[in-house]
Amino acid sequence: MARGRTPRRVGTGRAGVAGSVLLPLLVLLVVVALLRGFGGDEPTVEATAGSALAAVDELEVKGRAPRTGYSRDRFGDGWQDPDGNGCDTRNDVLRRDLAAVQVRGDDPCVVQRGTLTDPYSGAVVDFRRGQGTSDDVQIDHVVALSDAWQKGAAAWSEEERERFANDPFELLAVDGGLNAAKGDGDAATWLPPRGRCAYVARQVAVKLRYELWVTAAERDAMRDVLSDCPDEPLPQGS
Repeated sequence: MARGRTPRRVGTGRAGVAGSVLLPLLVLLVVVALLRGFGGDEPTVEATAGSALAAVDELEVKGRAPRTGYSRDRFGDGWQDPDGNGCDTRNDVLRRDLAAVQVRGDDPCVVQRGTLTDPYSGAVVDFRRGQGTSDDVQIDHVVALSDAWQKGAAAWSEEERERFANDPFELLAVDGGLNAAKGDGDAATWLPPRGRCAYVARQVAVKLRYELWVTAAERDAMRDVLSDCPDEPLPQGS
């Protein structure tokens, strides 16, 4: 019987081993690529009708205008009495936002003491009017006046700016240190450590009410925060 050559066994050499490893890897890479191409990214959060997240899309997006010409007194000379109740806006907001309020005996408008549960940190802050203690609780313009100036308010009349600066809808009693840290930041540059959904929702509402615009970075920051709470309602109020 003639002797034939022994058939070569496939896959027993280095090339065969490499092929057996690479083929499954290539298949896996193809599958991953297909998944990415067909919606493999994170799902889009659905905004609830009437929510702050849905309202973000109603804001005009433009670049930030120069700060040129801004000063605090362009929004009026301090706190006013827009509702005509005889009390200035600062004291009205303190009475609204503090608990266990005590007023001055000879002037029921002036808040002397109270307790604040800070909306930006959750901390409890004791308020006592006086030198060195009054600033423990400050009144925050949710949309900072300088930010408003650079996004539409520079074109307003003096009366419109004064009304904005004294609108209780845009004011909150907050921890003084956090208010100082915020400065004139918008949602893209400063957010409170807690209560971010409610804070950003109110910024959206204020900017819509006063037709102030937002930058693209600010809009994206608002969406990012509110995507974690898509049912957060858009604040309403007088």
